[in-house]
Amino acid sequence: LSTSPPYLIIPLPHHPITPSHLLPLPRIAIIGGGITGLAAAFRALELNPAAQVTLFEASGRLGGVLQTERRDGYLIEHSADMFTTREPWAIDLCRRVGIEGELIETSKQHRRAFVVHKGKLIPVPEGFTLMSPAKVWPILTTRLLSPLGKLRLGWEYFTRQKKDAADESLESFVTRRFGREAFDRLIQPLIGGIYTADPSLLSMQATLPQFVEMERKAGSLIAAVRSQKSGVGFQPAQKKGDSRQKADGSKQESGARYGMFLAPRDGMQRIVDAVAAKLPPGVVRLNAKVERLLRTADVLKWQVQVVGEGPQEFDAVILAANAPVTGMLLGDIDAELSRLVVGIPQAGCNVALLGFRREQIAHPLDGFGFVVPTIEKRKIIAGSFTSVKYPGRAPDGKVLFRVFVGGALQPELLAMSEAETSKIVLEELRELLGVTGEPEFCDIAHWHGAMPQYHVGHLDKVRQIEERTAKIPGLAIAGNSYRGVGVPFCIHDGELAAERVLKTES
Repeated sequence: LSTSPPYLIIPLPHHPITPSHLLPLPRIAIIGGGITGLAAAFRALELNPAAQVTLFEASGRLGGVLQTERRDGYLIEHSADMFTTREPWAIDLCRRVGIEGELIETSKQHRRAFVVHKGKLIPVPEGFTLMSPAKVWPILTTRLLSPLGKLRLGWEYFTRQKKDAADESLESFVTRRFGREAFDRLIQPLIGGIYTADPSLLSMQATLPQFVEMERKAGSLIAAVRSQKSGVGFQPAQKKGDSRQKADGSKQESGARYGMFLAPRDGMQRIVDAVAAKLPPGVVRLNAKVERLLRTADVLKWQVQVVGEGPQEFDAVILAANAPVTGMLLGDIDAELSRLVVGIPQAGCNVALLGFRREQIAHPLDGFGFVVPTIEKRKIIAGSFTSVKYPGRAPDGKVLFRVFVGGALQPELLAMSEAETSKIVLEELRELLGVTGEPEFCDIAHWHGAMPQYHVGHLDKVRQIEERTAKIPGLAIAGNSYRGVGVPFCIHDGELAAERVLKTES
């Protein structure tokens, strides 16, 4: 960045200024118009309102995978339909752009999930969250596990903890602590519904570090949960600046702490639109595909080459595109950094969006959705009862479903046509939910290569990426491929990237 004056010193309430925060008036290019890039642009202008920020988005719309559609009284989400408040960054951004009052909680009724077990939907045991059994009786009475499976799950309390700090896969961790049956029938589908990953490769330290910490500090996950309930012993580390109250959910919650999830009343697109509306005119450039990134001869400036245009010069660049695009653009900057970024595996998923009349569904829909264990050998990963989970998502007397197909374990299903995907999804819903007749609509949202896979050793790779990036002045990399896949993590990563390129040494 340029070290010549003028400078602005901008006090910010949630990031106290220190003497080292000298903010020049730079030209900043942000490549990628998803929520990460938008958060980066907004944060950069919060820090330095006089900065010249340009956000390049290759497509004709902002938001990336976040996309909300209204149709005939339905509110349809094409990807994420909510965000967690366990991390404060999404709700904080909503507050800063003025839409906190538009956020709604999940319905207080039916806060539970189901697991498919031998073709039937069985409730997740009450109080069981991912791999935290908070109550004994629901585990003892569930039909999801055999008597031996329940006994082995309970034996976790006495299982010796892992001595070394090496990363391990989800499958290794869970089978070591809870046994094979609990993994196959309960924990794999719950976590698979979040990450759509191969559990034999999914990194515990990168995706579920709180459970690694539970084992390390309490010796047992069951012991850790018991100590949390009693208010003594192990307590999960609280993130700095997170003053939110704990949301443990209602008595009947299972599968997730649904009290910790929020969404804008008008859908996730509302966050995108609200942030974009706060950006000055001229910041956003749509249909502007960046094809090359170069350093100038004096290595103090950046040249951004947009398809069909001449090179444009900037003082700093934030790469907020997906890993394949980011890696490609880094090819002329740092070949090893490019290789590391491109080496982060990506999986895909198709989301089937279906509307039905309520009388077409035999199931009582007394939950928020279901997950499917791999051991069931079905062609769907999970299903969400969207209009049960949030009010206003379907007209009266109708229901909206979202069904997930593909993922890392069934990539071949992504090659199917829309007609073939719709046929498979309807067959599954007829078997599992007693669906009759045809839906009012069945659309397929394609997200191929949009889901980063955090394999064992992922955090080591990210550390290498960060170390090499730190050696290149005026460059920051952000997005869901590095330290978190959810909306709050993307927002946080974008904001940190803005802070990095604007901060200079005192």
